[in-house]
Amino acid sequence: MKKFSLAAVLMLGFLVAGCASFPKDDIEIETEADPTVNFSGYKTYAILGSAEIINDPEGKWEPTGLDADAEIEFLINRELRKRGMTVTRTNPDMLIAYALGVDMAMLKFKEDPEKKVSVLENVPQGALVIALMDSNTEIVTWAAVAVAELQNQGDEVTKQRLNYAVTQMFKQLPK
Repeated sequence: MKKFSLAAVLMLGFLVAGCASFPKDDIEIETEADPTVNFSGYKTYAILGSAEIINDPEGKWEPTGLDADAEIEFLINRELRKRGMTVTRTNPDMLIAYALGVDMAMLKFKEDPEKKVSVLENVPQGALVIALMDSNTEIVTWAAVAVAELQNQGDEVTKQRLNYAVTQMFKQLPK
């Protein structure tokens, strides 16, 4: 749990955004929806849980005060409540799953402005995946992925980046 919360916090640090004063240009979001599904027909939901995928061979994670699971679930709940949906534990119309992935060993080509060439650098990255499933068929009806560079700029920036990512993801959920 510690590893996930820490991983989530760092990953969320790149994902979160609330105002223009935090970095968000590196956050890339993609979504895919089943075009045959009427999303307005879903009235209730339940969050199944979360998963983590961590590649941190050098143990670079540092504990923070942010509970990433709780923050992600809060944001998902907020976005679904905006759509008039209600969380329930019995017979939900929709099931929600999410996963965080962090790769501290990620390599990427970056432009060296002095030499005007691309050089390979370590650029830790994270991703958040949210999937919505029809509870009757257990088929994924919508999925969203947010990917960004990890930024260790503190819990508040992390929360802002995560807020930004989740908000942008759900903006692309069909009505």
